[in-house]
Amino acid sequence: MADIKTDLLVIGAGSGGLSVAAGAVQMGADVTLLEGHKMGGDCLNYGCVPSKALLAAGHAAHAMTMGAAMGVTPVAPQVDYAAAKDHVKSVIDTIAPVDSQERFEGLGVRVIREFGRFTGPRTVQAGEHTISARRVIIATGSSPFVPPIPGLDSVPYQTNETLFDLREKPDHLLIIGGGPIGMEMAQAHIRLGCKVTVIEGAKALGKDDPELAAIALDALREEGVEIVEGALAQQISGSEGDITVETSAGRFHGTHLLVAAGRKLNIDKLNLEAAGIEYERTGITVDDRLRTTNKKVYAIGDVAGGLHFTHVAGYHAGLIIREVLFGLPARVKTAHIPWATYTDPELAQVGLTEAQAREKHGDKLEVARFEYHHNDRAIAIRQTRGLIKVMVVKGRPVGASIVGYQAGELIATWSLAIANGIKMAGVSAMIAPYPTIAEVNKRAAGAYFSPKLFDNIKVKRVVRFVQRWLP
Repeated sequence: MADIKTDLLVIGAGSGGLSVAAGAVQMGADVTLLEGHKMGGDCLNYGCVPSKALLAAGHAAHAMTMGAAMGVTPVAPQVDYAAAKDHVKSVIDTIAPVDSQERFEGLGVRVIREFGRFTGPRTVQAGEHTISARRVIIATGSSPFVPPIPGLDSVPYQTNETLFDLREKPDHLLIIGGGPIGMEMAQAHIRLGCKVTVIEGAKALGKDDPELAAIALDALREEGVEIVEGALAQQISGSEGDITVETSAGRFHGTHLLVAAGRKLNIDKLNLEAAGIEYERTGITVDDRLRTTNKKVYAIGDVAGGLHFTHVAGYHAGLIIREVLFGLPARVKTAHIPWATYTDPELAQVGLTEAQAREKHGDKLEVARFEYHHNDRAIAIRQTRGLIKVMVVKGRPVGASIVGYQAGELIATWSLAIANGIKMAGVSAMIAPYPTIAEVNKRAAGAYFSPKLFDNIKVKRVVRFVQRWLP
């Protein structure tokens, strides 16, 4: 049994925990990091990285069928599903050294590959180690939620933690859940030659602006994805290669099943009660400084509730560095946190949706809109399906919704604007190279000012007066 005293104990080596550990140790703190599973956490091994790699394989296959309008004869792609999974593994392996135990030990972090369990307010047991820390950071993330659907426990199924190890191409993939994970994997698999049915109990992509979500969903349906909404799964039966999902909207048959019905917190092994830490199903209770009910213990990322995104965990990590190392209060703000769903077209959001903004600001809200089909670069590359909406109050953006090519890249401009209080005039003043998709943002800002300038009687009178007297 080894006793360890440390300045900072980080529980969980996902994106948030690794960011805290790397920053803190390089600034002179004694840091201990616990990880009972894989370094890099969900994002590297089961989430962001492998899903985008598989989507890239699907995009490459789809591109072979889309050249007719540009004079390129379409051909049917020959998909090797196992080789596509090799590509996924190669991407993970390329990034993994950055998150590896060896790298962090090289930085000076004490890495212990065990799960941690609180035994007191600031003491944690990890295998044979008893660790006492001045401050503790809980960064254990989340994992797939498997709903208690009758029969599911007796049927073979995949989650995002197992799907990327599947080598046999599904003939017909059934997906329970129409959120970002479900829809991204639906499009990846339809493009890789599978038949796909998405079963959603409410509305697919239901957390996004419904007008924009409909554009993305229509695109998926056009590619052949069957999307069934308002269909609660009631019973699952069958065996490998022959699975049936009975729902409130009918019965669906497939060869493989992916459960993408949300996330659950990884807190079961922590024994939070021993540390006086309160929690609910949605997250550990934290204040706006990410402190738990035990003020010496912090929670970041998924376990802190709120948005479950890698970049949120990274944002939390930066605040924790300020709070814990320098004793400077750092309060969480959420208005500028964006998210994106990487379907084709992509769907991205930051701040308030139109419905949320109308509820909060009423008649003070103005909505600036710009369609992709007016963007010259989008026309040139045949990517004209899309729309941007910017929600504006008193000249400042309070939210932006984008569906279309590179929406996940474009949304960063609006996060910057909201984070720094930049007005629409500031966005309008930027210059984007011509022709680029980035002009969509500038044109949206221009659309906000157009009626104020071109449909304004007072402006026209002033211009006529000036022109009458201008030498």
